[in-house]
Amino acid sequence: MVRTHNEDYFALVEDEKLFIVADGMGGHASGDVASKLSADTMAEFYRMTRDHDAPWPYRYDPSLSYAENRVVSAIRLANARIHEAAKRHRSQRGMGTTVVAFHVDGERGYVAHVGDSRCNLIRNGRIQALTRDHSLLEDYKDARPDLTEDEIRDFPHKNVITRALGMRDSVEVDLCEIKLDDGDRFMLCSDGLCGMLEEPEILEIIAQSRDPEGAVNELIHRSNELGGTDNITTMLIECAF
Repeated sequence: MVRTHNEDYFALVEDEKLFIVADGMGGHASGDVASKLSADTMAEFYRMTRDHDAPWPYRYDPSLSYAENRVVSAIRLANARIHEAAKRHRSQRGMGTTVVAFHVDGERGYVAHVGDSRCNLIRNGRIQALTRDHSLLEDYKDARPDLTEDEIRDFPHKNVITRALGMRDSVEVDLCEIKLDDGDRFMLCSDGLCGMLEEPEILEIIAQSRDPEGAVNELIHRSNELGGTDNITTMLIECAF
């Protein structure tokens, strides 16, 4: 409702069960470039690694499963591509993007993220955050666990993120693995949604909607009603066994 330029991007690699939401930064010349490049690079990597014998750009981490290595490497490769592009093109210097990805492999789901785009799990009438924002606010909350709700609300640098793709030549990726249950719903979103809606309202909207598409439409509508101060992107994935 406020911005005239959309820097969000989302993608679905259906045959790989890979879902991606990215929120670009860097202004009109490059934020949308970074978010699209992140999703396109990840999709390309997944297609390239369908064959387990395909070469990888990074060393395989034996402490992680194949599925975990795959999603982490895809994000690391996206980071490298964005960082290199920003160095090559003056108009794209300083560009970057957050990203949250959800990959289903059998009866397990893998959530990987960098930045403040989020993934929530809705299960048995409850909502649970599966990601933690990489932001100054979250760092401050860790340092001051006694912060009041008023202090959190009035924190002056809420939107400053501490980690994003493209900021450096390498990136640390946070990862979460979860066993899937029938009826689980996973909501991925940019901060244009979670910056407007609190988790209880998100849960209520999803619970009252007849289908995922209706829930997504209502989540975006409600966020815009509250001001829509940022681009809003969300995906809702429902599991059925």
